[in-house]
This record gives sequence, structure tokens and C-alpha cells, in this order.
Amino acid sequence: MPRLLHFTDIHFGGQNVEAVDAALAFAHAEPPLLSVVTGDLTLNGLPREFKAARDWLARLPGRWLATPGNHDTPYWNLPLRALTPFSRYRRYIGPADGEGFFDDTLSIRMLNTSRGAQPRPDWSKGAINIKAAEMAAGELAAGASGALRVVACHHPLVEAVDAPVSGGVHRGEAAAGRLAELGVDLILTGHVHNPFATPLPYGDHRTYAVGAGTLSQRLRGTPASFNCVCFDEDCVTVITHGWTGSRFEPWRTWGLPRRLR
Repeated sequence: MPRLLHFTDIHFGGQNVEAVDAALAFAHAEPPLLSVVTGDLTLNGLPREFKAARDWLARLPGRWLATPGNHDTPYWNLPLRALTPFSRYRRYIGPADGEGFFDDTLSIRMLNTSRGAQPRPDWSKGAINIKAAEMAAGELAAGASGALRVVACHHPLVEAVDAPVSGGVHRGEAAAGRLAELGVDLILTGHVHNPFATPLPYGDHRTYAVGAGTLSQRLRGTPASFNCVCFDEDCVTVITHGWTGSRFEPWRTWGLPRRLR
């Protein structure tokens, strides 16, 4: 059964060192089809943090994709954050938007919901371009007919139930509705530091919002964790692996029925 690993909010500079090393070992023990990192690779967007993130990504087995989080801007350098928020991300990690992966079983496109500045007090919340979301869904639909269609971004487009923080995504619900209408299966996100998997209340309810936890020390009531996403033509199984303090163990599991195509 194909599977991908979903990491997020590692926050190099404030990472859980043992958990981060153990997650890398987990990936090597049974290499996935793809590893996906949905933002906040760094704590404050500093060059040394980006270098640590780059080195960790380079040690993952096989292909990986990443998208920036709000912490991947120069957090304390206000002019740089406002004018060139993702220059360091591009220098050390890669493109900040639009990367993808396509094969017979999986079609995935990354979208950047993070911003360096916004016309509202809390700039760390998300925003999404509806046209970009529609274009991403169109590219996924043009992939292999039976492939799992996935969009990945940093902020949850629809607020997660009981989440400790808000994604606050401008146009998020409208974008989620369009992605569901256009046949996207999963929307992978981070930001809230707690894992979840839930159907979105649009269309046939077969588009799912899936969030992974953090591998940092910035815990919000749940253990450090990451997700393993396994799928076949009938079902997607999301397994959250939680850190016990010495190893990762399965902590929560969701079974998500797939739509018929």
C-alpha cells in the first residue's frame, strides 16, 4: 500500500532533538513514496535554522516536498519580513510555492498560505489565492485517474475543532469549498501543532482536512508527532505516531473512505 509521511512545525532552533532524529530513523526504516513538510521548518527564520532544516531534509530517504510556514519568514526583521519574506526559504530550502509530485498513485501540489505582512494585526495567520487553489486542483485532476489528489499548505483552511490556535485563513473556507468541488481528496496542513483528520462539509464530504502535530518543543496539549498516510483505492488511513519520550508509537488512527471515480 502506498504511503506518505507528513511532517510539520519542526521549528529548527526549538526542535525536539531526540524526536526529530527518531522521525528520520522511522522514515529510513520503511521509506515512503514521498515525505511532505507543511511549513514552520524554523523557529525564527534565521540562516542557521534554515541550514539545520536543509541538512535534515537532505537526509530523508527519497523525494520530499515542503512549503513555508509563517515562522519561515525573518520573524524579527520587520523590513525584510515585509519586503522579501521568503528569500531565505528559497535560498536554503527551495521554491516557496507550486511544487508538486505526480505518479500513478499520488498527485500532490503545494500551496503557500503564509505571508510576511498583512493588513491586519496578526500577520501570522494565513491567506490563500482562490485562483491558485483552482489551478492546483486542475493540475491534480489532470494526473492519473486513480491517483490520490492532495493539496498541502501550512494553515488549516477551515478551523480545526478544538484547535488551540486559529489559522485565520483569508478566503480559506471558500478555497476549501472549491477544492472539494474540484475533487481534491486531502488537504494536508500544520500550524496548530495538534493532529486531526476530518471530512469537510462540502460536496460529497469526501474531501478531508488532515493536520499533523509538531516535532518541536512548542507542544499544545498533545505529544510531539507526525502522520503516516496510507492509501488504496477505497480508503485513506491516517496514523499519528506520538513521541513517548524514547520512541514513536501509534497514537491516533483515522479511516477516511475515498470517493468513487
